[in-house]
Amino acid sequence: MADQLIRATAADGGIRAVGAITTRLTEEARRRHQMSYVATAALGRTMTAGLLMASNMKRTGSRVNIRVKGDGPLGGILIDAGLDGTVRGYVGNPAVELPPNAKGKLDVGGAVGDGFLYVVRDIGYGYPYSSTVEIISGEIGDDVAHYLVTSEQTPSALVLGVFVEPGGVTAAGGLLVQVLPKAARDEALIETLESRVAALSGFTPLLQAGKSLIEIFQDLLGDMGVNIFPETQMLRFHCGCSFDRVLGALKMLGEAELQDMIIKDNGAEATCDFCGTVYQASSDHLAQLIVDLQAESSATR
Repeated sequence: MADQLIRATAADGGIRAVGAITTRLTEEARRRHQMSYVATAALGRTMTAGLLMASNMKRTGSRVNIRVKGDGPLGGILIDAGLDGTVRGYVGNPAVELPPNAKGKLDVGGAVGDGFLYVVRDIGYGYPYSSTVEIISGEIGDDVAHYLVTSEQTPSALVLGVFVEPGGVTAAGGLLVQVLPKAARDEALIETLESRVAALSGFTPLLQAGKSLIEIFQDLLGDMGVNIFPETQMLRFHCGCSFDRVLGALKMLGEAELQDMIIKDNGAEATCDFCGTVYQASSDHLAQLIVDLQAESSATR
């Protein structure tokens, strides 16, 4: 099934729900970064959370950055997700592996450790909105839901999952359900919703059972007047890095540093943290950057 995202409302607009399948993009991230099982699960969950959060933004070009900075062996997570359905990300230590936790599942919480979760919302104009909360479990879903409740004052339930086998990622995705202000005082509705979400065995088992996002919404919210939006948004792993951007970054090093690279290394190599792409700049490329810098310097005199 293709990576996709759909939106829905229920309870006369008092409940907002977003579901996403992210199997292929999580597998691409695993392959690009050569990640272990636990690192794949951690990054896949965070990328899915970012896409679910970005889906509720309004302005074209809006993006969400999530940084998970814990003291565990994973070494942190950084993702960048857009309203346009694109996402990219990486972890500090992609090779880390841990024994299963007490529930027999990948120990994402142990890999992340204690620390803080940082969220930046760039709405496409003005200053980005940023907020920080403490990590409460390291399992990503709990931590992002905690952020939504404490920083955005929106009661939220977030279910995330990544299933990794020796051949790669076979199921990944998530579900975000939020109670909006018009229904926040309906305690019976909230209790019913909480119990249903808590009863889910996870998200990937639903995908492995052949459930579509529409069927998942119908099962969860069908008797609450669910309204599933007709638009299906495609999702993909995408990084906007390029060789020209690499040259621009190298140019900022200045003439002396560029000349030193030419003499010592006969060029330069740069690797994009987000997607793992390796760029090679030859000595001729660096020499041209020096010429450009000299021309710019002469023009300002």
